[in-house]
Amino acid sequence: MEDTIRRLEQHHLHIVDQQTHPLDSADKTRPDTPTSATDDTTPSTRSSSGSDDTSLSEPALFTKGLPFQDEASRIRAEDHLPSPSTSTATTPVPAFAKVQYELVTVVGDREVRSDMPLSSLQQLYLPIQEDAYRHVDPETKTLSFPHQPGFPAVKMLPNQQRKRILVTGGAGFVGSHLVDRLMLMGHEVIVLDNFFTGSKRNVQHWLGHPHFELIRHDVVDPFMIEVDQIYHLACPASPPHYQYNPIKTVKTSVMGTINMLGLAKRTKARFLLTSTSEVYGDPEEHPQKETYWGHVNPIGPRACYDEGKRVAETLTYSYMNQDNVDVRVARIFNTFGPRMNEHDGRVVSNFIMQALRGEDLTIYGDGQQTRSFQYIHDLIDGLILLMNKNYKEPVNLGNPEEYTIREFAEMIRDEINTEVKITGRPPIEDDPQRRRPDIGRAQRYLGWEPKFSVNQGIRETVQYFKKTKDEQTSYQN
Repeated sequence: MEDTIRRLEQHHLHIVDQQTHPLDSADKTRPDTPTSATDDTTPSTRSSSGSDDTSLSEPALFTKGLPFQDEASRIRAEDHLPSPSTSTATTPVPAFAKVQYELVTVVGDREVRSDMPLSSLQQLYLPIQEDAYRHVDPETKTLSFPHQPGFPAVKMLPNQQRKRILVTGGAGFVGSHLVDRLMLMGHEVIVLDNFFTGSKRNVQHWLGHPHFELIRHDVVDPFMIEVDQIYHLACPASPPHYQYNPIKTVKTSVMGTINMLGLAKRTKARFLLTSTSEVYGDPEEHPQKETYWGHVNPIGPRACYDEGKRVAETLTYSYMNQDNVDVRVARIFNTFGPRMNEHDGRVVSNFIMQALRGEDLTIYGDGQQTRSFQYIHDLIDGLILLMNKNYKEPVNLGNPEEYTIREFAEMIRDEINTEVKITGRPPIEDDPQRRRPDIGRAQRYLGWEPKFSVNQGIRETVQYFKKTKDEQTSYQN
């Protein structure tokens, strides 16, 4: 074990460079549009932080299982050789492999003006700031909303740079974090949501802001508005939610995407579809590249979501080829963070809430299924970069670190409550056995790769869920 850790430290030590402007890197003359269709797994050497903010305090050291880019990968990129992400090795990263890693304090990318201190986002979802907008009184068991204490400061953009951006599903987990980032960047944001899985609470700090508008609407029905960009996120994404009404799930993926693509066509807006790693099904290729066609059961319990997203991708590229709609497609892998729905049945929220309640952590099957977990801010970085780059092929956005479900349960147990046990239940039908993204295309054409360690993400997420649990306890008592 010590030899393994030593080799990882020697070959994978990665320090986030927060003082290198992306345009100062060695690949600054590389065009955004790809010049080779066969070399989309070679990583970029561009700094993913893209920030020169030196006013932040010295970041604390964190541990991380598998960093992403080092000097060796830079040399491979320059030589146009395959990156480590194209490896066909099937051994998951061991949970015990720990390497020193810097705590991330800056998110976004300076090249697309999305860079900002992490603290400016934390104030919108961590407990201290939430108390300014809503107050729970455990004595009287009442919930009150004090007068708005003022809106978070946003960047002041010239009119020609400020965009009108539509975010469908913008009151959900991923959508609300995207809205926060776009608002802080200085854009005008319109959120469209039917609140099936989303919540007004996720965007309440923007209600009444001159740049923000919230509309209750189902994307299955046509919608007319004038916008410059469309982020199409609307669709339930967790198994309990999309299996609750499978027909409606398919309608949302198909009819909702048709309506939003039609809007993009009429307004000449750029359209980004948030697809999913579920289009790969239970993959026979590992890790999964964007060129892999998938291994999906078209009539299984997950088909309403898997096949719905596959059709959504088909529609997206049909509108591009036939009507010249400017499109982008992101294939999102497992993502976690604050504002996850505690009842959505996902691995992270299930484990955290069970551990906080002192219950056994339940895994399905033997727990040897693998997943790759990325923190929400890394995903938002990738979505904004993809929208503003000139690349139209599907792009995987995920963390190439791979953990078994049992290893991940152990990490959360050790973080919250070491007294709880891990128990097994019968396996779930059509549950993918392996899931890990090849992010070479995102590295090369977007200059993107995850920066947050799983540990840092878990700690923030636990802090958020502790607040949720405390509120529930006050209601019950």
